[in-house]
Amino acid sequence: MRPQYLAFIKAISRAENVGIVAHDETLKSFIMAELDKQEVDLSKIEFVVKPTNDAWCRDHGPAFLINPGTRERMVVDWGHNAWGGKYPPFDDDNRTPQAIASYLGLPFVSPGIIMEGGSVEFNGAGTILTSKSCLLNKNRNPHLNQAEIEQYLFDFYGAGQVLWVEDGIAGDDTDGHIDDTTRFVNEDTVVACVEYNPGDENHKILDTNLQMLKKMRLLNGKQLNIIELPMPEAVVIDGFRTPGSYANFLICNAGVIVPVFNNPNDQVAVDILEKAFPAREVIPLPATEIIWGQGSFHCLSQQEPLV
Repeated sequence: MRPQYLAFIKAISRAENVGIVAHDETLKSFIMAELDKQEVDLSKIEFVVKPTNDAWCRDHGPAFLINPGTRERMVVDWGHNAWGGKYPPFDDDNRTPQAIASYLGLPFVSPGIIMEGGSVEFNGAGTILTSKSCLLNKNRNPHLNQAEIEQYLFDFYGAGQVLWVEDGIAGDDTDGHIDDTTRFVNEDTVVACVEYNPGDENHKILDTNLQMLKKMRLLNGKQLNIIELPMPEAVVIDGFRTPGSYANFLICNAGVIVPVFNNPNDQVAVDILEKAFPAREVIPLPATEIIWGQGSFHCLSQQEPLV
């Protein structure tokens, strides 16, 4: 098993349980043996055994909701079509939310449209950030316009507003997921990726997004506080530019797990995120193997709320 996956699981398990979807019992046994070698506390690891097509459970896995009155949980079973039909088959992934809801004994609701977890970012106070290039792409929900997509987000995520940036970064096969460009660090503050090299193909894309962010207002009328987060120098593997981004971090109980790429900007990004999350430990972990699959730690994970 790839060492970087093991390190990621180990880091999360320091402070919370980790659920893993394993394709079959053979893979489950293999993963357990590898984690044991890394001295991971196996009592904090649980498995759902079911076939899958891909690893990116942020996008095909369950989204969890909490009833604010009763504190009961439920699962939103969004549809999944492998980022616009790019990587068939995807039927096993599409069945994952209902399988996990069944495993946990939770009710679920199926809105009936395509929606990926990496395409939406929440501030916890009614605001969703997303990108036009992804959610308005005709390879997702061609029968819906922008207002209709927003209504689904209002209805099934309880949001009060949706704010839109334009596009995603080079090498991103998701058509521009927000979790590679802009992330909330609290209710009114985002880290926004910037590319300072005008010769890099991400420079114009990210500057356009930044100018849009500067004009946005939250539900309370406040402007966003914006912290600029530099991009790594282009992460190229075998001639292919991957979507390497420090914004694809995971906030978990143990801290903020940040992908790093053996890159000159790694420490710069870590220092910025340490200031952005003063009450949390920032945990940089190598992601050079994981990013070859065109995603990183946020893409690999989906948080389950404890209530």
